[in-house]
Amino acid sequence: MSIDIKYKPELPQTKQPIIIIGAGGIVADAHLPAYKIAGFEVHGIVNRTKERAQKLADTFGIPNVYNSVAEAVKLAPLNAVYDLTIMPEQYIETLQQLPDGSAVLIQKPMGDDFKQAKEILELCMAKNFKAAINFQLRFAPFVSAAKYLIDQGLIGELYDMEVRVTIKTPWEIFPHVIIHPRLEIQYHSIHYVDLIRSFLGNPESVLAKTLKHPAKSLSSSRSTILLDYGDTMHAVINTNHDHDFGPDHQESYIKWEGTKGAIVAKIGLLMDYPHGVPDVFEYCIVEDGKTPEWQRVQLDGSWFPEAFIGTMANLMRYNEGSIDVLHTSVEDVIQTMAVVESAYQSSDIGGVKVKEQLKN
Repeated sequence: MSIDIKYKPELPQTKQPIIIIGAGGIVADAHLPAYKIAGFEVHGIVNRTKERAQKLADTFGIPNVYNSVAEAVKLAPLNAVYDLTIMPEQYIETLQQLPDGSAVLIQKPMGDDFKQAKEILELCMAKNFKAAINFQLRFAPFVSAAKYLIDQGLIGELYDMEVRVTIKTPWEIFPHVIIHPRLEIQYHSIHYVDLIRSFLGNPESVLAKTLKHPAKSLSSSRSTILLDYGDTMHAVINTNHDHDFGPDHQESYIKWEGTKGAIVAKIGLLMDYPHGVPDVFEYCIVEDGKTPEWQRVQLDGSWFPEAFIGTMANLMRYNEGSIDVLHTSVEDVIQTMAVVESAYQSSDIGGVKVKEQLKN
């Protein structure tokens, strides 16, 4: 069965100039290429090290480079959208400087822990921001395509959702992240927690274990997270960033299974990161009396950079009033942060002790 799948994001009807705060690698690799593809106007950029901002401005044709956030705010157009790409410990200080009522896109995660996430939420509400967190995986082409098929009822009732990542991640290219005491879930698997929430809502409970590698100094590099949605829905995340044994058995995919079909999306970006390999999107819809057949669909774009169009476009459309749902709003993402916090608590507490059972 061949289907015309709708998966590209709708763009805003109005021009809303972007001011980028921060000039790290993610800005060069994803934000700015995405905005160029979408035709978004980047009005200016500011960074603590001005030279880095100037280099990006020269490369991408950004007309204004500011000396400080205060100067950027002072010289900003009235309908500017602020794009924060800095580290979480700088969020509160930066958000306090933005005008009340601003449209703000904040890099994930929403703080370094749940306490900080709640502080960010309270500040955004107090300043009446239209604020979203940049969980752009929700808008990756292969995710949007899967959501279209599921929303159309084509694979029936969803009963299984799995994310599996078995790769070699070069953490060393993220010097500000690699030292984090909550590395794997807080900075990687959090994407998948948020993704599963976007399909299934909030779980009833969480079972999780996040682990170190015996020969590495990283706080964690492998995790298993089981999200409890009752006795028929299976939702699990398995990540292993230590599979440094060549590409033959590396894998990176999201799988959805329903009563009438299934979808598998290969996340090519994570294979041989940061170079990546092509994504693969396949679906199978069971038809009565026919042998199941998988269909492969060539989708335009990938997680980087195209998914970054989706988060910004959603914020801009919400800001202009053409839609009434801000998908990754701080009010929604605080719930992702609660699930992540629950995962860490579960990992710390551990499971049922086998020795205790043997005593009984």
